[in-house]
Amino acid sequence: MKYLVVLCAIVFLTACATTDPYTGEDKASRTATGAGIGAVAGAVIGAASASRSDRARGALTGAVAGGAIGGGVGYYMDRQEAKLREELQGTGVQVRREGDKLYLVMPGNITFATGRHEIRSEFYPVLNSVAKVVNEFNQTIVVVSGHTDSTGSAQLNQTLSENRAQSVADYLAARDVSRMRMETYGFGPRYPVATNATAEGRQENRRVELELVPVE
Repeated sequence: MKYLVVLCAIVFLTACATTDPYTGEDKASRTATGAGIGAVAGAVIGAASASRSDRARGALTGAVAGGAIGGGVGYYMDRQEAKLREELQGTGVQVRREGDKLYLVMPGNITFATGRHEIRSEFYPVLNSVAKVVNEFNQTIVVVSGHTDSTGSAQLNQTLSENRAQSVADYLAARDVSRMRMETYGFGPRYPVATNATAEGRQENRRVELELVPVE
């Protein structure tokens, strides 16, 4: 039984192995990881629910079903990630993947004028591309968060971060992204990604992030 479970996981992981188009390295996609975990869980459940004489068949059936379920969310986010990278290449927006969540990091210097929350008109095409993909992959929640550096008062930075997040959400809503899918937050300087002791670090900290969370 245990050998069959391991075999099922290996089959799913091997079948879903991919090549990273940006590094050229072989890797197991998130789809494969989810499918492998689902396969193991399905095999165990399938075997446990089958009769003693038919446990092998039950394990295999459970592995197939579990793999399909486990790989579904990963496959959906794999496709969305690929589409976003294609649409946003060369725009300055960073696409980051953490598990089954996607993050779009929009640097403040290309999105807004200094100290302002109105979106630069030259950034409209970028947000149009984001809206296009987000509307295509509508089984996600869109969390929009604004961040600042530590320069200036805490209240000023808090308000600025909230207004910038709301500006991005408003723009996406005007491009038919449902407000029911969006949440907005302003965090001021509370979550820096770099040091505020240098100009370069402060520039990195001034940003708006979109977190795309799958509805499971």
